[in-house]
Amino acid sequence: MTTLLGKTILITGAASGIGARTVELAGQLGADVIGVDIRLPATPGGTFVKADISTKAGVDELAAKLPVRIDALCNVAGLSGKTGAIPTLSVNFYGLRALSEALAPKIREGGAVVNVASMAGFGWQANLNRAISMVNVEGFPDVAKVVADHQVKNEECYPVSKELLVLWTFRAAHQALFKGRGIRVNAVSPGPVETPILTQFREVLGDQRVDSDIARVGRAGTPADIAPVILFLCSDAARWINGVNLAADGGLEASVNAEVLGF
Repeated sequence: MTTLLGKTILITGAASGIGARTVELAGQLGADVIGVDIRLPATPGGTFVKADISTKAGVDELAAKLPVRIDALCNVAGLSGKTGAIPTLSVNFYGLRALSEALAPKIREGGAVVNVASMAGFGWQANLNRAISMVNVEGFPDVAKVVADHQVKNEECYPVSKELLVLWTFRAAHQALFKGRGIRVNAVSPGPVETPILTQFREVLGDQRVDSDIARVGRAGTPADIAPVILFLCSDAARWINGVNLAADGGLEASVNAEVLGF
């Protein structure tokens, strides 16, 4: 694993799961870590900032508190969909995007944004027209209106939020706001991961879907499987990787593709 010595890494969702492990590992690799969450972490690492990115006001307040220079932003925070479409899309996509755009001027040239998407967003191509339309809504919109206009059901809101995130990653990598300053924008898509939120995924997606995904690859992932991938994309070793959605899923995407393509 490459060093992050001297880099300032901002990690949202720092209180638990993948975010907590990413904070811990980044510190071990020499980074100055700023953790962000709506809840206090049990074992804070580095500097902690309590914030809520589910509203424009919350994003603006957080951005104003942060230092003038960071090297990478890791968008790990996310909701499972259990609370419904409006809060899920507010955090998982519109809040995340607003934070990335607000911090772009503070990210050093050659820095990175890493979005934690999901294999649940695999269907973005099948739902492309809806995804494009929702990504095209600029700024931090009235999310309730977006949900109503696009007829997003509560039970599908988590996959939809990750479809939007994958699609926006491709776009943002080539937007002047990021590309003009050499800021790379990539995504990591885990499969099922043993975190506190996995129980909620079972409630939202169903045991059959989750168990089937785990069976395809032999075991569920752990935060320790995902954090190194996120931090690799923050490092200089990934300086020629941009606009990529990197599957960190034990081979789940490959299995699904093989099945869909019939070979």
